[in-house]
Amino acid sequence: MLAIFSVIAGYAQKPDTSKSKNTKSDLYNEIFKADSTLFNASDNCDSGTYRKFFTDDLEFYHDLGGLSVGIKIEMQEFREMCARETHIRRELVKGSLEVYPIKNYGAIEIGIHRFFHTNKGQQEKPGGTYKFIHVWQKKDGQWKISRVISYGHEDMKNE
Repeated sequence: MLAIFSVIAGYAQKPDTSKSKNTKSDLYNEIFKADSTLFNASDNCDSGTYRKFFTDDLEFYHDLGGLSVGIKIEMQEFREMCARETHIRRELVKGSLEVYPIKNYGAIEIGIHRFFHTNKGQQEKPGGTYKFIHVWQKKDGQWKISRVISYGHEDMKNE
């Protein structure tokens, strides 16, 4: 379940182009779009779209949960999360997104995200704010995440 918290949907995310030079690049915009589409799929429990954004050999590093290897584990956790009656929503913290190229491979995405939880019959509640790194591979014109690092769970503010 901890893996799911790092890739949960956000609503109407728009790139913040006000701070960093790289925010105006085509690469930044491509990664931002892929990130937003992935999280929209997660938010709507769209497993077909969600699956398309990960390599088969996905490695997920979580500071509290440890290492999870392979897309099968990620998809199992995703399906289990969607079967529960708790809705989880992720928001990218405005101005936190950084994108850097990896020559002949893809890109690194670094940011901070906030999670919100809604239990059946209740109002949405903040869940916490954490840091993440996604390593994106571009292959045959498709962006896919090959590595996820989710951290700062003890250091960041939890509401």
